[in-house]
Amino acid sequence: MPKILVIDDESSIRNTLQDILEYEKYEVVLAEDGHEALEQMVKGPFDVILCDVKMPKMDGIELLEKIREQDDDVAIVMISGHGTIDTAVDAIKKGAYDFISKPLDLNRLLITIRNAMDKTMLTTETKVLKRKVSKTYDMIGESEAIQRIRTMIERVAETDARVFITGENGTGKELVARWLHELSKRAKGPFIEVNCAAIPSELIESELFGHEKGSFTSAVKLKKGNFELANGGTIFLDEIGDMSLAAQAKVLRTLQENKITRVGGEKEIGVNVRVVAATNKDIQLEIREGRFREDLYHRLSVILIHVPTLNERTDDIPLLANHFLNEVLTEQSMPPKTFTDDAFEELKKIKWTGNIRELRNVVERLAILCDRKISGDDVIQFAQPLSGQAN
Repeated sequence: MPKILVIDDESSIRNTLQDILEYEKYEVVLAEDGHEALEQMVKGPFDVILCDVKMPKMDGIELLEKIREQDDDVAIVMISGHGTIDTAVDAIKKGAYDFISKPLDLNRLLITIRNAMDKTMLTTETKVLKRKVSKTYDMIGESEAIQRIRTMIERVAETDARVFITGENGTGKELVARWLHELSKRAKGPFIEVNCAAIPSELIESELFGHEKGSFTSAVKLKKGNFELANGGTIFLDEIGDMSLAAQAKVLRTLQENKITRVGGEKEIGVNVRVVAATNKDIQLEIREGRFREDLYHRLSVILIHVPTLNERTDDIPLLANHFLNEVLTEQSMPPKTFTDDAFEELKKIKWTGNIRELRNVVERLAILCDRKISGDDVIQFAQPLSGQAN
């Protein structure tokens, strides 16, 4: 239910607006002056704010400026029985959505509220979309291990050297791969990610190399494979340790000749692709037990990068937690929240079996369930609810 804050020093106007807006299926919160309004803002967020201009203690224009310092998106409609053109212009310049004079025309007020809510929704959606489109892949942290990875990426990104990334699930292997791509001369080309563990073995060759129409029962049309789609860019073979031996042999041939042949086809197609691979497995053990080709490993591992676990870089947890908290608050359109120092200490005590991915989920849970200050007790209560404790 949309939520509206009504700020007016006259109780009759507050109550009348409450009755009308609640009849229109809005949730209404009342405040009789600017100080009470700011207290309500902490408990927000609100979809629309109706604010009187002439009020004791703090006038509406001053309150408008203070609200804008806290929330730059909420639509604020100023209301005044003593309105002038100068006052209206001043309010609009300082961030008001609209200015309505008393006595109120209820039809105009309801239309203004609906339009203001549409604007708020569009603003939020635009911010989320812009964030997704312009998202930069940065590595958060200042630990020695992360500094080494940054240095390695900066040295090899401009080359076409193949890179083999190892590390546990959730440590950020994809992030390293994307960084390598975005800092490379291929950055304007495609970045194609292939999760080798998620593709059935009988389909992996078709996914990687494509197929010709009629090459098998369900091949009703020609399909380009991921190597072809990544031409001029980077292909990221994630969880390559789960790839079948037959597919490994074809990948090896592609790396040797820079050519692919679609399933069911005979024509060789040249490809210009940088290959970055990753696995969470002990690749040397996989080689010894015959599940991974040693010659393919040597082709892929010109550069080796190992991504540490979160437990090996606990000093980065405050930076990561703040980063994820800001992401969640933006995505969920939530009011500002912060971690206390003891919250960070409790987060550091946790054994992060899911690494960065698990930390991100925990931060989102804390952002949803906790108040403006996320404390150490909150972390103990909510971070690992199944165990009932944080360590």
